[in-house]
Amino acid sequence: QPVNGYLNFFLNRGNFAKDTLQKVMAAPERWGSGNEGEGKTVVLDYSSINIAKRFHIGHLSTTMIGNSLCRIYGFLGWHTVSVNHLGDWGTQFGKMICAYKKWGDKEEVEKGGVDAMTALYVRFHEEAEKNPELENEGRAWFKKIEDGDPEALEIFNWFKDVTLKDASRVYKKLGVQFDYYTGESFYHDKTDRVVSELKEKGLLTESDGAQVVDLSDDNMPPCLILKSDGTTIYATRDLAAIFYRKDTFHFDKCLYVVAYQQDLHFRQVFRVVEKMGYPWAKDQLVHVAFGMVSYEGQSLSTRKGHVLYLDELLDRAVEKALAIIEEKSPNLENKEEVARQVGVGAVIYADLQNGRIKDIDFSWDRVLSFDGETGPYVQYTHARCCSALRKAEGLEPAEPDYSALSDDYAQELLRQLSRFPETVREAANRYEPSIITRAVTELCKAYNKFYYENRIIVDEAPVREARIRLTKAVKDTIKTGLYLIGIEAPERM
Repeated sequence: QPVNGYLNFFLNRGNFAKDTLQKVMAAPERWGSGNEGEGKTVVLDYSSINIAKRFHIGHLSTTMIGNSLCRIYGFLGWHTVSVNHLGDWGTQFGKMICAYKKWGDKEEVEKGGVDAMTALYVRFHEEAEKNPELENEGRAWFKKIEDGDPEALEIFNWFKDVTLKDASRVYKKLGVQFDYYTGESFYHDKTDRVVSELKEKGLLTESDGAQVVDLSDDNMPPCLILKSDGTTIYATRDLAAIFYRKDTFHFDKCLYVVAYQQDLHFRQVFRVVEKMGYPWAKDQLVHVAFGMVSYEGQSLSTRKGHVLYLDELLDRAVEKALAIIEEKSPNLENKEEVARQVGVGAVIYADLQNGRIKDIDFSWDRVLSFDGETGPYVQYTHARCCSALRKAEGLEPAEPDYSALSDDYAQELLRQLSRFPETVREAANRYEPSIITRAVTELCKAYNKFYYENRIIVDEAPVREARIRLTKAVKDTIKTGLYLIGIEAPERM
């Protein structure tokens, strides 16, 4: 209606409620999904643990950001390929074989896993200080790996199996899986192609006996391709991996979820691909950087012993969650299962709560709190919705009266629901899972306000039906949002 030359629009609140809920209900647990990625492939390179080293808290961000992006892209119809680019190349593996041959015991390593291998590595360095000749023996064993010597390869591959067995326990706790575990060693024999192509295209120049690609036009230091002794370096293997992935998976995007300290390395490598005449490098190769993780204000360093292993962190979170559940819900049937979901979920939520480039400091009290913006708070809201829906079971269904959802609390909740598909796309476009974490948290806050202001199970059937449908839509969307950031949604807490 025109008033003084202005045209005023009034949104019919009942229609908005009906329209939003019908859309959400038409896609049960798939609200926000899409098919815009159909026919496209994204390769995600994340977690990338080192062989013969334990999985520590510093690997949490790469693992969980990668896992979340993999789920988000899959939800939007992309074909996803997840790759764990293992750190499994270098002289240290020759040293480890040398140590194992001298002092190792097969059963001890099988039983002790990565810890037993680390102990051998430490012993090698202690002995090498007294007997420098050992360094040469270590190098000779690595040369044997490079040359494909059967004994060296057998021990080397066994070290890998033992490490991955150890890591798979942690991945299982986190609910993370990979399509491929292809590490640096996999690309070792695929670097020749890169080197000869760089030579052919006149891109290699000599610098102190080494072969480099000059990047001074891009204000970057040169990218080292071959060391002065003719051996490749990890930039060469990264280049080989890019071409292998392009040829094998024909990706439309290749994401590298690696800490921001590696920023220059990726800028150099991507630029080299462009200089080789592949313009797709500019848009398709993406370094998804993230900040540092510290624990209770301590930065982590293996050398100084400030290292927190991820399986220990998860076990402690589950124990603490169990203690809280024993206190708050002593009659809960499957306490252990819920404690696992809440403890692990709390750790993942804390990791994916802020923009990925921010540094994170873990603090138990904050991570496991049931109030405020935490994983348990979001899971608890999901359980609250489930509880309301259980109470409604068996009640006579009715035609919903959507005008009963005209109050401000219901309308805010509906606005959050209607925006969820946009949120998912923004998270994909910006490679930023925290956008979903925050949206789901806001949805939970809005639901809890609505819940305190409106009884769900009321006598008037049409009003009750509208509120039940809103609760169901919220429950499904929370569950979806949690799934997209890699967290489970318990139905009772």
